[in-house]
Amino acid sequence: MPVIFITGATSGFGAATARLFARNGWKVVATGRRLERLEALRDEFEPGVVHIAQMDLTDRDSIIAAVASLPESHKPIMTLFNNGGLALGKNAVPEVQVRDWDVMIDTNTKGLAHTTLAVLPLLHAAGPGATIVNVGSVAAHYPYKGGNVYGATKAFVHQFSLNLRTDLAGSHIRVTCLEPGMAKTEFTTVRTYGDAQANEVFYEGVKPITPDDIANMMWFLATLPPHLNINVMDVMPIIQFPTMLTILR
Repeated sequence: MPVIFITGATSGFGAATARLFARNGWKVVATGRRLERLEALRDEFEPGVVHIAQMDLTDRDSIIAAVASLPESHKPIMTLFNNGGLALGKNAVPEVQVRDWDVMIDTNTKGLAHTTLAVLPLLHAAGPGATIVNVGSVAAHYPYKGGNVYGATKAFVHQFSLNLRTDLAGSHIRVTCLEPGMAKTEFTTVRTYGDAQANEVFYEGVKPITPDDIANMMWFLATLPPHLNINVMDVMPIIQFPTMLTILR
């Protein structure tokens, strides 16, 4: 069975992707900080399908330990889904919390890069069809007030993905930057420090991208013929325009 390694598998895109792949004959390595959610995800499936690892993207040692402790049953890795990431705060400069900036940089850029480097040998071992999908954002290209460092971290993901693709040219490993627009997950709840109501208000009257939508895109990317590579996939709900905040209501 092929194996997919997922960061941020405790909710949203990561959890939906884990479930879709597990239901369709893949083994899953589900990682994240919230152990109780990982355990619940694992227990939805037959023993041995989902391997869980508590992992903190802001801690490089945690990443290295999680990859080093993988059982042989979940090696090599055919697909790496670098999904873990977050936004914190929505204020414009200078009314920001520098600590939030540090967490976003450590998680969205350093965590993604460190995970990629740790998993790379297992992707090389998987052979043709091995795929890295990095979750970027349309915020990398379309700035909006309060997006400051979050958008900048996603610009890093975009450019890192293209450079990684270039560095891996000649190998069998594919690299895609998947860049969603408005998607309803726990994203806004996290961004507003746990305000679930703010999450609901933000998407009121909007049919956004769903976690299942992204999971289906992941399935498409991971199962493409091995000679094909999609460099960037930019996706928005039809109600959103490529000016980030222009929405038909």
